[in-house]
Amino acid sequence: MSVAGGEVLGTATSRREERRAAGVACGAHALHDGYTDLIIVMLPIWQAEFGLGYAELGLVRGLFGGTMAAFQIPSGLLAERLGTPAVLALGTALAGTGYCLAGASAGFALLLVALIIGGFGASTQHPLASALMARAFAGARSMKALGTYNFAGDIGKMTVPAFVSLLLVVLPWRPVLALIGACGLVAGAAIYLLTPRYSMEQATAAQDVAPGGAPPGARRRFAFPILLSIGVLDSATRMGFLLFLPFVLTAKGASLPTVGLALTLVFAGGAAGKLVCAFIGARIGTIATVWLTEGLTAAMIVALPPLPLEAALILLPLIGIALNGTSSVLYGSVPDLVSPEWRARAFSIFYTGTIGAGALAPALYGIVGDVLGVPAALLIVAGVVTLTLPLSLALRPPLAGR
Repeated sequence: MSVAGGEVLGTATSRREERRAAGVACGAHALHDGYTDLIIVMLPIWQAEFGLGYAELGLVRGLFGGTMAAFQIPSGLLAERLGTPAVLALGTALAGTGYCLAGASAGFALLLVALIIGGFGASTQHPLASALMARAFAGARSMKALGTYNFAGDIGKMTVPAFVSLLLVVLPWRPVLALIGACGLVAGAAIYLLTPRYSMEQATAAQDVAPGGAPPGARRRFAFPILLSIGVLDSATRMGFLLFLPFVLTAKGASLPTVGLALTLVFAGGAAGKLVCAFIGARIGTIATVWLTEGLTAAMIVALPPLPLEAALILLPLIGIALNGTSSVLYGSVPDLVSPEWRARAFSIFYTGTIGAGALAPALYGIVGDVLGVPAALLIVAGVVTLTLPLSLALRPPLAGR
């Protein structure tokens, strides 16, 4: 009887820890992604306040995200020494501090310092929150969990900037940023208190019995780089498509509000795709889902230019689902390719590669567009994404059954 009671108690405790881990990871993702996209809302305000030109606005836009991308690997290494709860909590508090300092900035130089601090703090979220979800939800469940985590980031991108925009109607921008920054300080304290403390032994045991998990061996040495390469191509495709989409629609006679609606349709489809494709991936496997989503992405990108405007608008949410859905499946496969003690580092490398590709792709595809024109550049974007299909086949042995 005591054994049965102990099993029930252990299961209940495990479920509570899963809920806590999911709440911490999804909440952190929503807040951090909201912080990142909030900069877009603030650009016109900062331009008027500090007399900035477009080059300076570009610096402001890229500084937070660039710092975040650059320090993800160091954040993963630091977490190996200090633990996920402490580093993720400190990073969230620093991200909030950055916005508090931005609200107190007396000049452009201080604003840049504030954004660097905020970006440094935000660098902790992706690798550590992803690793936390993978550790709490072992095996096949990790893909669904990471898809939910991925979806939470899009919720933050929609809600945080919208909330701040409403506050700016009734309050000056400086107190608004101080308030939203204080939310990061409170969230940092909550993360430290609520994050489950997993020992390495628990994580290793969970991985040993994980369904579909590949045992350590030679295949893992090439599997993770291949998965990263697929992620890089997928991210580059997403940014390349979004670069050319407004010009494709304008050529069809779309007005500026219609272009805005079109982007909203893509983003809404993308948010749904991150959640839906994670569940599809858990059911039919990573490789099959990559072929489904990336194949559809290529086909729909090729189909878009000849379509009339109305048909193009109908197609855009479907493009968004396929365009963004692959990312959840790729992130969800990382835990199957690395041992538990390397997960935070692996996620930091993966996010650095994909975010970096997303930052470089518009510049590279922009050159292609200048030389060949938008329709030809879109065909190249569609062609590049099909390279993920043969690459995914190389993951068959380590992701057998996935």
